Amino acid sequence: MRQSFLNRLLTLAFIGVFTSVAVAGETNSSAGAGELASLLESYESYQADFIQIVVNGNGNKVQETRGSLKAKRPGLFYWETSAPLSQFIVSNGDTVEVYDPDLEQVTIHNLDDRVQSTPALLLSGEVDNLEETYRVSGRRIGDHTREFTLEPRSPDSLFISLRLTFFKGELQEMRMQDSLSQISILSFDRIRLNEPVEASAFTLEYPEGVDIIRDGA
Repeated sequence: MRQSFLNRLLTLAFIGVFTSVAVAGETNSSAGAGELASLLESYESYQADFIQIVVNGNGNKVQETRGSLKAKRPGLFYWETSAPLSQFIVSNGDTVEVYDPDLEQVTIHNLDDRVQSTPALLLSGEVDNLEETYRVSGRRIGDHTREFTLEPRSPDSLFISLRLTFFKGELQEMRMQDSLSQISILSFDRIRLNEPVEASAFTLEYPEGVDIIRDGA
């Protein structure tokens, strides 16, 4: 079964296996948000391949997809998953277009406050308001790994918690839990950080004749 657009957007998270090494003390929310913002602000662009796994509340895998993504400041984002669950998501900073080849359908969403706070857009948007939007805690795992957990302050958030893992400053993994205890797990590979990306990479092409639906129309 295909996920809804918001579910799909929210499942932009990469996760890995946690090690059992000793961990340094956690930072408070303000310090954690500042450190995370500093890391993300150093990203002018981010490109990677990924594996996405969705696990239900019982710990059973219910879906696995592969794909690639590109993000570039300010606000540019491209997400593609491969068959048999082929889907394309592109954001220009103002709207998000979702193309479903199997359904021959394109849905266009405005970037309202709820969508703007989703994990996908942390890589392509401004992060100055992290402390206002999330409670952020951070910890070190070994010498080179830094982990941050984000809990939305808004009761209307589309997810409960998001965990970001960086290795030597590169975002490697994410894990997101929703209100139904479903966990979305993504793992990045072939990471290209701050390499040039043409603006044309953030356009969505689809055949003539597809249904175009505007959110709220």
